[in-house]
Amino acid sequence: MTTALAKATKSPVATKRKLAPGPKGCFVFGSFADMRENQIKLFMDSTRDHGDIVRLHLVIYVHLINHPDHVRHVLVDNHTNYEKDRFYDRIKPVVGEGLLTSNGDFWRRQRRLAQPAFHKQRLAGFADTMTRTTAECLDAWVASPEGPRDMGAEMMKLALQIVGRTLFSAELGGEADAVGDALGTALEVTKERFHSLFMGASLPTARNRRFNKAMKVLDDVVYGVIEERRASDKDEGDLLSMLMSARDEDTGEGMTDRQLRDELMTMLLAGHETSANALAWGFYLLSKNPSVERRMHEEVRAVLGDRPPTFDDLPKLKYTRMVIDEVLRLYPPAWLYTRGTIAADEIGGFHIPAKSVVMISPYVLHRNPAIWDNPEGFDPERFTEANVAARSKHAYVPFAGGPRQCIGNNFALMELTIILAMMSQRFRLDLVPGQKIEPEPTVTLRPSAPVMMTLRPRTA
Repeated sequence: MTTALAKATKSPVATKRKLAPGPKGCFVFGSFADMRENQIKLFMDSTRDHGDIVRLHLVIYVHLINHPDHVRHVLVDNHTNYEKDRFYDRIKPVVGEGLLTSNGDFWRRQRRLAQPAFHKQRLAGFADTMTRTTAECLDAWVASPEGPRDMGAEMMKLALQIVGRTLFSAELGGEADAVGDALGTALEVTKERFHSLFMGASLPTARNRRFNKAMKVLDDVVYGVIEERRASDKDEGDLLSMLMSARDEDTGEGMTDRQLRDELMTMLLAGHETSANALAWGFYLLSKNPSVERRMHEEVRAVLGDRPPTFDDLPKLKYTRMVIDEVLRLYPPAWLYTRGTIAADEIGGFHIPAKSVVMISPYVLHRNPAIWDNPEGFDPERFTEANVAARSKHAYVPFAGGPRQCIGNNFALMELTIILAMMSQRFRLDLVPGQKIEPEPTVTLRPSAPVMMTLRPRTA
């Protein structure tokens, strides 16, 4: 091969190693201290000052990407070169090797087994459970009126009841508070581990003892339900029954108890924590934008009157869905996800090394002023059919995208629509004055303080 031909056939990655810009930080730890102090501020400032690909020194070097084309490259076009990375090891003590954290052939098998549980006909049955559970919650509020309620805490309870009934047909009842507290503790410790240089999960520290105690509560509940279902061999039509009956098309094998535990724990987190946070942020935004709240209520009254929604009603609640989409734009519960490169790559002309980390933050991407006019404003009109069609699909990724898009995205959207519509039928929610509520980036994007709201019953 001639020298000229050899030069012509070299890959861009091999010949061009242009590094992306980014904040310098300190010599040893880079911007790690800034990340611990305010991760969202670091990301927002970095993309504003350095562009759509930022090289961040967080003890190790990572790349934050903030352009739809680059997001599509990682999640879709070159997805085989990107896998769940070392950051997900921090959450494996909670969810194990579930769909959220696993890779390769094992992930593909688990995804294939779980996918039928989220088909449209299955979701239709879950809609009735969501409606019934929400009605019970609202009836209880009417029967026991009290002062302002913390809507974050209230939605955690409601979402936990829904996920218990749809996931494994369980009435958590008295266990609900214990499960909710345990999940909260597990996620709090996981957040601390994300921001720690040394995980130290095996050390007998007070933090690890709290975590282990919380995980025992969660494991006792989940494994207990699996054991009871194995013993009864009864198909309840819930997600657990579907997962237990699923068989690999190549081997005929089903899931082990450990695999079932990991998938149930993943769905417990995804179907409880994320939905509750999205609803709390939704009520917060609607109270601050009364014209949007009035228009949504008018649509709900026109479509439903006083009756509860059904699965067939959901496509008719178009503006309500636009409200939800805008809530998820501003406050996406899955506010950050990461991928690890298998081989070196190039994105936007910048070299991305092999075995490195790429970060995508929907929170930051959804505020990119090159894509979104008035990005901090609350405007559901962004999600009309015309506006969605005119925008890159990968400018809006609250559920990620590509082959690893969240398997429960339609479940979550259905749940949010039903709860928001039924709440609008019965109440107007007003924020208690004087609250300061900021986004708190834990594993999910929580409100930093209780979202205290006064419930005003609707009159005829």
